[in-house]
Amino acid sequence: MSKITLIGIDTAKQVFHLVGIDQHGRYELRQKRSRSKLLATLAQRAPCEVVLEACAASHHWARQIRAYGHRVRLIAPQHVTPYRRGQKNDYRDAEAIVSAALSPGMHFVGVKGVEQQAEQALHRVRSRLLSHRNAAANELRGLLGEYGYAFGKGLKSLRQGAIDFIDRGEAADLGLSELIRDVLEELDGLEARMKQYESQVRQRVRQDELSRSLRTELAGVGALSASALRVKVADVRDFANGRNFAAYLGLAPGHRGSGGAVRVGKLPRGRDRYVRQLLIHGARSVVSRLGSKQDIQSRWLRALVERRSFNTACVALAHKNARQAWAILARQQALAA
Repeated sequence: MSKITLIGIDTAKQVFHLVGIDQHGRYELRQKRSRSKLLATLAQRAPCEVVLEACAASHHWARQIRAYGHRVRLIAPQHVTPYRRGQKNDYRDAEAIVSAALSPGMHFVGVKGVEQQAEQALHRVRSRLLSHRNAAANELRGLLGEYGYAFGKGLKSLRQGAIDFIDRGEAADLGLSELIRDVLEELDGLEARMKQYESQVRQRVRQDELSRSLRTELAGVGALSASALRVKVADVRDFANGRNFAAYLGLAPGHRGSGGAVRVGKLPRGRDRYVRQLLIHGARSVVSRLGSKQDIQSRWLRALVERRSFNTACVALAHKNARQAWAILARQQALAA
């Protein structure tokens, strides 16, 4: 039997399907293994390349498989789908992973460490709480709007307006006092939990040299942005340059080309918008406080606002920060390697 050089694994919660090829591209392995037996099966194999989809628990499995001497690579699911042939089943999915891994120019996802994933978990829970807080605030704003009340932007005006609505006695007459107080308590609870996670993120940033460098060297990048940038990918050197990294974050306009003509469009939507949102909000803070500053960046941003628009200048600064963040992270990671 020929030596297996590449194994594709279709992962699941309890059952894993393995497909392996030899150096000539012939399929020599086709197995189904339970969760408890997967690592034991791979431990008996000679070191080779193992490829998985970058999905739930894939970083965990990659770290475990690496311990047995295998070279592990992850591929984004959207890059695997075009290689699936015939009707969908688990073995066909594993074969598609193998075909994608053999494709020239395929982009692989870096394997994250446990600490990196732990810090990313803080951002994910904070993002969920932020969505719930905004949903509760918008619901309260809409409920009070049914009675002719309109409030300015922000939670402060909404909270004060809701309290005034209760104090006037209208809410009691309508039987809404308890409901409004309940929503306000929900908002306060969500705010408190968000601040707790933000405090943990800031503590990690203070202890990490890379995050501190991002925060101090880039205008508009605070603790949350610095932390999110550092844990977004395992190694930014997987990207050839800062331009590619900024495009990965969704800060470069999408484009479509045919017949030599390229049409540049808007920012792509189908991306993880969390880091992009943080960078743009940070850039908005910088652009809104330009005043009469005469440094090079301020003059560039002021001219951009006059020539294009305020929002365009914010996105441009966020794009610039993403490219500079790539340079900082790549330099520091290269020195640490």
